[in-house]
Formats: sequence, C-alpha cells, structure tokens
Amino acid sequence: MDVRTSDGSMHLIVCRCEEVSLAQLEEACREGMDTVRQLKMATRVTMGACQGRVCRQVVESWFYSQYPAARREAELLSQRPPVRPVTFGQLAEGGPL
Repeated sequence: MDVRTSDGSMHLIVCRCEEVSLAQLEEACREGMDTVRQLKMATRVTMGACQGRVCRQVVESWFYSQYPAARREAELLSQRPPVRPVTFGQLAEGGPL
C-alpha cells in the first residue's frame, strides 16, 4: 500500500497493523539490525493484530534479498494465532468471553 507523506513523497507500508514502512526497515538495518528478529524488535513489524500472518513472509523475503550475507536464524519469525477466536458479536455484547 503506497501512502503519501506530508512532503508529497511516497513510501511503502509493509506492516499495516503496526504501520511500519519500508523506509523504517531500511533505517533499522542501517542502524545495525542484522537479523530479522532484531528488525522485529526495533520496528514492531509483524507484532500487530495479525501477528505476522500478513507481512511476515514479505519482511523475511525482503530482508534476505537485501542482505544475502546476513546470518539466518534457526527459527524464523513466528505467527501467533489468538488464544481463542472471538467473534465481533461477542465483543459487542461485552459479556464474558
């Protein structure tokens, strides 16, 4: 998703849940983040409501294509489904889940 900034330039949103842009990922890498997990901790990418189900694969692919010499982690970023699915109706009722 392309979004215009206040100066009229374009930037690409990679993680819609946390509104993390590609520019933020690039900046974090310039600041020394050298694994995908460090990138996650520095920018909150993949930490939103979807828990990485939407953006995790894109982030990992981008990172390793930009930094092929980067050390690969034994465990890639994980996805975390909700503990128990809850419907919007249950949330609207406000009762116990």
